Amino acid sequence: MNDKALIARVIARGDQHAFATLVRQHQNGVRHFLRRLTAGDHAQADDLAQEVFLRAYKSLKSFRAEASFSSWLHSIAYRSFLNEQRKSHHHNEVAGDALPFMPGPSNTVDSDIMVERLMRHLSVPERTCLTLSLSAGMSHQEIVAITDLPLGTVKSHIARGKQKLIDIVSAPQNKQEVAS
Repeated sequence: MNDKALIARVIARGDQHAFATLVRQHQNGVRHFLRRLTAGDHAQADDLAQEVFLRAYKSLKSFRAEASFSSWLHSIAYRSFLNEQRKSHHHNEVAGDALPFMPGPSNTVDSDIMVERLMRHLSVPERTCLTLSLSAGMSHQEIVAITDLPLGTVKSHIARGKQKLIDIVSAPQNKQEVAS
């Protein structure tokens, strides 16, 4: 059953099973996005994901289907993350710190851990735009809708974030350790 049909069942009948199906279908994407935003803080990401689905359930009647349900959930996730950042004054940026050598990923888990560590070196807007673009496969227009950033700013954050990551992984100290 597609998202629209499930949403209709939740709104019309209060169908808890339909909402549980929506959660199952979208929880991995939302958690993945939040883990990138929190730069690998899995506990915070999981707490925020629960909050996202609770908020989504409470405000499902306001979902207007102008964008996909996934985009709407990512928008709630992004706003929840920003609210948490404001409350805790917790910024996951590690500007200027050298990245310790990380061997090539041997599996998906290693790869995810490496990417989460790399995300600490990006600003929150760069992290957000890059994750939505590359990991979630969203278009620039979808990212604009989620973040309320101008299109040019979204494109700049993506380009700048990519370049920072390239610079980090190709830094001389990382290349020297690879050679030894």
